[in-house]
Amino acid sequence: MSRLLEICISKKRGTVKTPVGEAVLREDWGIEGDAHAGNWHRQVSLLSFEKIEDFRRRGAEVDPGAFGENLIIEGMDLRALPVGTRLMVGSEVVLELTQIGKECHSHCEIYRRMGDCIMPREGVFAQVIKGGRIQKGDQVQAEMPASDLPFTAAVITLSDKGAKGEREDRSGPLVAEMLAQAGYEVKEQLLLADGVEPLKSQLIRLADQRQVHVIFTTGGTGFSPRDLTPEATIAACDRMADGIAQAIRNYSMSITPRAMFSRAVSGIRGGTLIVNLPGSPKAVREALEFLLPQLGHGLEVLRGTAGECGRK
Repeated sequence: MSRLLEICISKKRGTVKTPVGEAVLREDWGIEGDAHAGNWHRQVSLLSFEKIEDFRRRGAEVDPGAFGENLIIEGMDLRALPVGTRLMVGSEVVLELTQIGKECHSHCEIYRRMGDCIMPREGVFAQVIKGGRIQKGDQVQAEMPASDLPFTAAVITLSDKGAKGEREDRSGPLVAEMLAQAGYEVKEQLLLADGVEPLKSQLIRLADQRQVHVIFTTGGTGFSPRDLTPEATIAACDRMADGIAQAIRNYSMSITPRAMFSRAVSGIRGGTLIVNLPGSPKAVREALEFLLPQLGHGLEVLRGTAGECGRK
């Protein structure tokens, strides 16, 4: 049986956390008194005790909370759990995993001393689904996400002018609205300048860490020198799913011959499908009206809850 070994909090972000014997967690907020609590998806951070012990065997002297972790769990490989897993801590608290690993923007003291830090690759993050009091020694149980949960999605708009605030983004919100109407849970909406590296980085983060089922991009698929969405998508993908982009393009050709100038692609990274959409709201609506009625089956196959495609 897994158990809670330590509870750690800090008053300020970016600092080492201090162990406390018990704590109160508030629903959809986090640990009372901890700087990372708030209305976002990384309310509570967790590390497996065994991962910390592996690090110590390399010669590191680290105290609980040194990596910025809130909860240290013994007997559970947290990194191996999928996003959506629920953790029951003690008799009251329920957490839901929302992110696996994180980006390291500035190296911490541990990294500077040891040349490594385990939190970016081994840490997991959660939201508080049900609040209550926890204390050291509480049992921890994991419940895997149900196979019939709604598909999760993210939307990224690519626009230099939009990123500068010179143009209203109407396509991204439209994609999010149509996805929500179709029953998808939209986890994030982003607005980025055109270019390869920022988009590639966000696609990798959303696929690997947030583990959303599908990412839609809008914009950046034309002939302009700054239209580099396909290049970023190809760089992020493990496999391509050319049929989706081709089908959207063929459908759009029945509406306007200018659809031939689209360079949009679609592909897969891990368990996430990535689909490039056009930049105009009208074209976005047409593409999604065509795609969404069929998309669910492909996503079910990708997450292993349906059989392969076949003719009826």
